[in-house]
Amino acid sequence: VQLVESGGGLVQTGGSLTLSCAASGSIFSTYYMGWYRQAPGKQRELVAAITRGGESTNYADPVKGRFTISRDNAKNMMYLQMNSLKDEDTAVYYCNARWLAINHWGKGTLVTVSS
Repeated sequence: VQLVESGGGLVQTGGSLTLSCAASGSIFSTYYMGWYRQAPGKQRELVAAITRGGESTNYADPVKGRFTISRDNAKNMMYLQMNSLKDEDTAVYYCNARWLAINHWGKGTLVTVSS
């Protein structure tokens, strides 16, 4: 599966942004999906994940209550709605598709939060 992220950019502290991940090349609904991020000088970390049918989600503690992950299997799309953004949310955000032990990654989209 090929993954392409979009929607990143510069946003003010406290603002909102929605990231999108477009998938192609395989059966999207087969994959567990997730958003990861990597800040400068830090390791890549899981932000949020969603099951194949979208019935269950989980979030990293720093984003709980602020971010919402969703997917539309009919459109082969995944989204991350980010609200109340903080400076520490600045990172490159990556789309991930996982099936068994196989992981696919997008190239990432940069989110910069600045006051």
